[in-house]
Amino acid sequence: MLNSVIVVDDEASIRSAVEQWLSLSGFEVQLFDRAQACLAQLPAHFPGVIISDVRMPGMDGLQLLEALQQQDPDLPVILLTGHGDVPMAVDAMRRGAYDFLEKPFTPQHLLGSLRRALEKRQLVLENRRLHEQADLKSRLESALLGMSQGLQQLRRQVLELAALPVNVLIRGETGSGKERVARCLHDFGPRAGKPFVALNCAAIPEALFEAELFGHESGAFTGAQGKRIGKLEYADGGTVFLDEIESMPLAQQAKLLRVIQEQTLERLGANQSIRVDVRVIAATKPDLLEEARAGRFREDLAYRLNVAELRLAPLRERREDIPLLFEHFARHCAERLGRPAAPISGAQLTQLLAHDWPGNVRELANAAERHALGLDSPELHAHAGSPSLAEQLEAFEAQCLRAALRQHQGEIKSVMEALQLPRRTLNEKMHRHGLVREDFIERR
Repeated sequence: MLNSVIVVDDEASIRSAVEQWLSLSGFEVQLFDRAQACLAQLPAHFPGVIISDVRMPGMDGLQLLEALQQQDPDLPVILLTGHGDVPMAVDAMRRGAYDFLEKPFTPQHLLGSLRRALEKRQLVLENRRLHEQADLKSRLESALLGMSQGLQQLRRQVLELAALPVNVLIRGETGSGKERVARCLHDFGPRAGKPFVALNCAAIPEALFEAELFGHESGAFTGAQGKRIGKLEYADGGTVFLDEIESMPLAQQAKLLRVIQEQTLERLGANQSIRVDVRVIAATKPDLLEEARAGRFREDLAYRLNVAELRLAPLRERREDIPLLFEHFARHCAERLGRPAAPISGAQLTQLLAHDWPGNVRELANAAERHALGLDSPELHAHAGSPSLAEQLEAFEAQCLRAALRQHQGEIKSVMEALQLPRRTLNEKMHRHGLVREDFIERR
């Protein structure tokens, strides 16, 4: 239950009495003698109620109400009025005030109105929280496509970790979407408004690595003309994504460890330490601890990076996502080119499901674009390493269920009729494939 109350009144005796009544009843009370001071210090999404006198020097209670309404029209405001101000207070209620109390008022009257206002505030904030969660979930579903149980679990993990101030290690094969997941961890967390800096450790020559990561001062080395801010410093307040972290030179691993531990760095050729606030998200294909045991990676840095780990399943382990992803990439390519989307035949779908996709989502996207362009795609003719008939049937069944649920927007009765399935059978199949009807209900 919420229990925060702000009291605004220019009379010290009123403030003192109200504070005593409310504190004895278990409320957290904050006092102001001026409306302007209240506005200046009011936090966003204040989880409580404002109690304000109407007649005050400077900004009065009605002007305060108007200003609060502009900030948050659902914030409950209880006005304290003298006898002659009652008509004015009634008019203020029409304009959004929650209640008014005529002086002198009893503690019981004040507490009754306050508790009702706090109950309303709690419902409003809970409703906002649920809407925000639903919006985040919907946006994340668009960013990380897939209906397999593995993808659904990954999205849940991303939403949880995005809000936490911890470093994350992402493990996955080439082309499995590690940078996309890193970007989601940044975009759906509190650092979203700050820089997201991506760096592929395998693409930087070892001789340039330190300058690229930490920056340099003018004349730090031959050719260093002018001061240059490194990637870590540029990402201050935000996130740095280090892909293929296993390729980082050992000397730079030690310096990165210091940045993570001390939150400070030194540019190449400088003696002054610079404070930085960065979240490090690293990605790797091999196991970093195995790399450490082989002497190719610092064990202490591996533990610092792997506070939380996300594993991205290769596409061959979540074949039921292949049709959805292929359709998405092909449609976007067709839209970009201004041409109609090319349909995919049942035979082509079978071939897509049979292919092992060693290049994962990146390879699938390329095949989908070639399909949208009307070009031949080798993946649609590959048969090596084909999954079993049972695996293909499972993936095809999941795709049919998804298509029907999407078409009928999660309406179970319509899906039953379209697929000619009894409800119990449909429920069992949906559970087996990790499908939930709420995911298909159209959000407005």
